[in-house]
Amino acid sequence: MVPMKKALVVGSGIAGIAASIRLAVKGYQVEVFEANAYPGGKLSQIELSGYRFDAGPSLFTLPEQVEELFQLAGEDPSKHFDYEKLEVACHYFWEDGIHLKAYAEPHRFADEVEDLLGEPRDRVLQAMKQSAFLYRYLAPLFMHKSLHKWQTWVGPKALSAYLKLGKLGIFSTMNKENERLFSHPKLVQLFNRYATYNGSNPYQTPATLNIIPHLEYNIGAFFPKKGMHDITQSLYSLSCRLGVQYHFDSPVQEVLVEKGRAVGLLVHGKKVEGQVVVNNMDMVNAYKTILKKQPQPKKLLHQPKSSSALIFYWGISQQFSQLGLHNIFFSEDYASEFDHIFSKGSIVSDPTVYLNITSVCKQDDAPQGCMNWFTMINVPNNQGQDWDVLIATARKNILQKLSRILKTDIAPLIQVEEILDPRSIESKTSSALGALYGNSSNTRFAAFLRHPNFSSTIQNLYFCGGSVHPGGGIPLALLSAKIMSEMVPK
Repeated sequence: MVPMKKALVVGSGIAGIAASIRLAVKGYQVEVFEANAYPGGKLSQIELSGYRFDAGPSLFTLPEQVEELFQLAGEDPSKHFDYEKLEVACHYFWEDGIHLKAYAEPHRFADEVEDLLGEPRDRVLQAMKQSAFLYRYLAPLFMHKSLHKWQTWVGPKALSAYLKLGKLGIFSTMNKENERLFSHPKLVQLFNRYATYNGSNPYQTPATLNIIPHLEYNIGAFFPKKGMHDITQSLYSLSCRLGVQYHFDSPVQEVLVEKGRAVGLLVHGKKVEGQVVVNNMDMVNAYKTILKKQPQPKKLLHQPKSSSALIFYWGISQQFSQLGLHNIFFSEDYASEFDHIFSKGSIVSDPTVYLNITSVCKQDDAPQGCMNWFTMINVPNNQGQDWDVLIATARKNILQKLSRILKTDIAPLIQVEEILDPRSIESKTSSALGALYGNSSNTRFAAFLRHPNFSSTIQNLYFCGGSVHPGGGIPLALLSAKIMSEMVPK
């Protein structure tokens, strides 16, 4: 009998778990080594005195990427993972009292925009049509294939994209395109917000990122009925049923390379042999630590990093009927906010505030009559700022803003609090500088400056996760595992 080949995965972020599933299905004996005591990386949870919070990613799109993993393993996804489609994708609030419900159905959303902002509904529908157009021509190349294999750039799908090149937003910025599409500044701001989905600046990032609204409106936004953490838990359980072995509290010390080939890992001072090594650790920190003896892709390592986040997990002793699962409280000067994040390395005094409140959909996430507020603002990555001062000031400004718009003094309602900032994001998830999405996407070439899903210098070494192609966020992280696994022989 031929012994099974072994695949070793560094890190159990959602891409690492997905990679372990795909490799197990391909016939590998898989072992995963995780520095933390739990799986999931950023996609974890926090429990505080009767409140439960999804710790990291809070928006769920493209659920088929999760379902596909169950189907690959021959299982029925609906028996292990349950979710619902949202009627309202997000609630938007401005200081002047406008509260806009972004219905997940495009025509209903267009009607709401016309009623509240006076922007013709046809312009909203045209924006949705344009977003679908971008997805049709860009997703097959930039989301589902490696940009670093020549095969991606030949064939009918590539030719179709080449013929539409002038219409794909490559030569304009997101903000310029949105200003062309819409006359109302609030609607421009709303659509500019999608740059934050991968930690970028709408005034710099190419208009190709206007692909994102298609996921939220034309396809839909969803919520796992047991919370976002159930994505981690259900896939982790699936991988265990497939025989994947997890080693927690087991930080990898080194990827072992012999004669240009990855042959295993050094863990707890011992060599673990394997025929395939997959790195799910942040690419920059991986080269600084476990790959420090290997050739360094210096150009990729020194690319500007994405923004980070400052999150307050607040247990609130009151319910607010006007709030939904996803809520945005916009700043008055959006351009200044991004200038502070990307140029000044600081936090503007009037930041846009995002509230994720899962107790709206999952009532047992908060005590009766209460709400669990995941309160987040976009902030610069960690460049050695005095974060204690920045956090104290931001907390004060956030509370004042929410109190003004909700017409309630919020501070006395806070029963429990925990804080996550760029420093703790880096220490808990090994994300370089605490950047949430690896390299930023603030140039038209950014997609090509992400690390490939394989090593060009070391055989049998592969990469997945939000810091490599195709990028950050749950759907792209899952796709990175898919792209990677397709390169690994059975």
